[in-house]
Amino acid sequence: IIQGLTEFLPVSSSGHLVLFQNIFGVEGNTFTFDLCVHFATLVAVCTVYRKDILAYARKPFSKPVLLLVTATVPAVIAALLLEDWLKGFFDTGGSLGGGFLFTAFVLLVVSKIPKGKKSIEESKGIDAFLIGCGQAIALLPGVSRSGMTISASLSRGLKREEASKFSFLLSIPVILGALVFDIYDLIKDPSLADGIAFAPLAVGMIAAGFCGYLAVRFMIKAVNRGKLNYFSYYLFALGALVLADQLFIGKIF
Repeated sequence: IIQGLTEFLPVSSSGHLVLFQNIFGVEGNTFTFDLCVHFATLVAVCTVYRKDILAYARKPFSKPVLLLVTATVPAVIAALLLEDWLKGFFDTGGSLGGGFLFTAFVLLVVSKIPKGKKSIEESKGIDAFLIGCGQAIALLPGVSRSGMTISASLSRGLKREEASKFSFLLSIPVILGALVFDIYDLIKDPSLADGIAFAPLAVGMIAAGFCGYLAVRFMIKAVNRGKLNYFSYYLFALGALVLADQLFIGKIF
């Protein structure tokens, strides 16, 4: 449920998973479970945008597809270059509170931006690249991928409905790429699948897929109505609590 909802809400799915794992003391092998729920969220977003995906599949060299490819590049480069460093951050939860606060600030600022007028077709390569840079920043714990890409899209003058569409379509190669790497790791080391029962996997996948579908639909409406500031209020409160624990209390981290 957490994965399905937070994957597409601008609140950082990875940050919330790290937070809840620390709160509830989740330990052990969750590799296969994580892989399956990510697959479920991929199915969810593909279901919502199935018409666009089919249209792009018929024209793989159309401008929107090339823009999506351009926007994917910065995150791929950053992930490959900083893999070990980022893994250390996630293992320790370092900067999680700061990541939540940073996302909150960006969402609050961008909620004040006047409505854009550009469609995806009217966007330029530099727009896609800068949106991709926002996605690369979201590799840090607590920084929301959808929050950064929607905010970057709005700041580059895209219409609200186009900003959410570009952001969610951009999530597809990211999730798909992560799945490919996870499957490759699983092939190299089959023991990663040890200790996982079918029932929890099935329940987790169904919950993640259903919640992911609802989250995408909800976010499309929220962005269209200019309600990103409400997510920023939540993240300001959460970020302050997490940062206080990380710096002074030490109950969770």
